[in-house]
Amino acid sequence: MSVDAQIRAQLSFDPDSVPTELFVGGKWQPGNGGDSIDVFDPASGQVISQVANASPDDALSAVAAAHEALPGWAATAPRQRSEILRRCFELMIERKQMLAELISLENGKALDDAQGEVAYAAEFFRWFSEEAVRLNGDVSVAPSGTNRILVQHQPIGVAVLVTPWNFPAAMATRKIAPALAAGCTCVLKPATETPLTALALAEIYKEAGVPDGVVNVITTAKAGATVSAMLHDPRVRKLSFTGSTEVGRRLLREASDTIISCSMELGGNAPFIVFDDADLQSALDGAMVAKMRNGGEACTAANRFYVQEGIAEAFSAGLVKRMQDLKVGPGYDPSTQCGPLINKDAVDRISSWIDEAVEGGAKILASGGIGGGEGFFQPPTVISNVPADAKLMHEEIFGPVAPISTFKTEDEAIALANDTEYGLIAYVFTSDLARGLRVSEKIDSGMVGLNRGLASDPAAPFGGTKQSGLGREGAHHGILEFCETKYIAVDW
Repeated sequence: MSVDAQIRAQLSFDPDSVPTELFVGGKWQPGNGGDSIDVFDPASGQVISQVANASPDDALSAVAAAHEALPGWAATAPRQRSEILRRCFELMIERKQMLAELISLENGKALDDAQGEVAYAAEFFRWFSEEAVRLNGDVSVAPSGTNRILVQHQPIGVAVLVTPWNFPAAMATRKIAPALAAGCTCVLKPATETPLTALALAEIYKEAGVPDGVVNVITTAKAGATVSAMLHDPRVRKLSFTGSTEVGRRLLREASDTIISCSMELGGNAPFIVFDDADLQSALDGAMVAKMRNGGEACTAANRFYVQEGIAEAFSAGLVKRMQDLKVGPGYDPSTQCGPLINKDAVDRISSWIDEAVEGGAKILASGGIGGGEGFFQPPTVISNVPADAKLMHEEIFGPVAPISTFKTEDEAIALANDTEYGLIAYVFTSDLARGLRVSEKIDSGMVGLNRGLASDPAAPFGGTKQSGLGREGAHHGILEFCETKYIAVDW
């Protein structure tokens, strides 16, 4: 890695120790896809490393390795698989600081956020180590009485896992852990912006005892062609994707050619609703978590703030104060609370959306934070009176910008919340539990944070409705995504 001395001095590990080649069949190997892929530090804009560039043929070699390893891994006793997953959890926790610093370096998120991500990511291994030994089927008598109905859950096969850059550890483990628990093997293609975390984790899997070929990791600059090659290989039976709805639609079309089972965790446009009777400080605490976790670069981030008129002024003032007090800087600086965005395109996109809203009559209440840097920084921003048709209210912001609008009635709040093609998560703050549950049931989303700004939990089913995706990750539901249900009609 070409990490300068000043940054190296802030790290607890040697950045040159992080692997940069493809991990296929338990071995590190170069890619055949042409020039290496540059990895940038978003806080400085400088190249910090280069990783191998896989060709479609490299991807098919990874599929072959996964397919070869599949019979042995599927036949491995559930307890043995469980113990290996548990060891993955333990090793991740032991190396929490190193992994967090690596995430901050290539992703830009604040170190506290990165440490939280590592803990969350590791927890998927612990959770699914427990689920691996509880993949129960059932037996019943057919209503006619003629036979028994025996139901089993079997591993679906080789899985292709495609993950985004915003949570480079958690989005990988949220897929790998249930796949392995079910008895599947996999090929992971992480985002080109943040490949280093996935490659570092591959070493942990091997050390934990994951057999060669069970997990393969490939990085590529030609994601479309490479993933397409895998999806058209008959040995692949599962696609699990986290990313934009636009890319998800394309992958669903590709997967339809070979009728591959698909799990899709796609975009979001989360409403954050604050009723007049909400506890103000709790609502502000929740807003800062829901909006500023990972600097707003999360599919679960609060995207649209709808605040009832009676509390709007106090809520806006409180949010402005908290956003202005944030320390902005490189993620690997322990004092940083808000790091840079992932790249310059993200900064330019958000800036243009803010300009559009202001031209339409919106008012910027806060645009600052303390500090900054030469990289891809967007000041934490609060903006009010945002027009209903502004992009800030309809597109996923993916940054530290909080647009606020007001509402009068409960029905209006519900209508505003549901006025989107997305349905991943919503947030509702009220001291009236009956109202909170009533509104939560009427909002069309897969998840609701009721008086909570954080809902993600490995023990809970994560996923959305409408164009926010298909299927669920986490909970017992997550392992079933990697299973085929087999029915056997039998007499005895």
